[in-house]
Amino acid sequence: MRTLVDLPDDDVAWLDGVARAEGKSRTAVVREAITAFRHAENKTEMEQYFGLWERHGSRVDGLAYERELREEWPTAEGLDRSSRSDVA
Repeated sequence: MRTLVDLPDDDVAWLDGVARAEGKSRTAVVREAITAFRHAENKTEMEQYFGLWERHGSRVDGLAYERELREEWPTAEGLDRSSRSDVA
């Protein structure tokens, strides 16, 4: 099905740049954008955000990071953190 869409000149220029960089037509880029938008709309929040850091290049171990932060917390006098059963 054909659809006519009016876009501002700067959006057309951007679209042309993306198409040129990816070696695709404007139409192909628009189709892919619509498909990606539809898939993103169907995801639950958990699916959208799970693994977010890794998808953006972070290699931090979440559990190790949490433990490091917890080591900064003050402890009660005489309480040995390593002997507590509720601390992972």
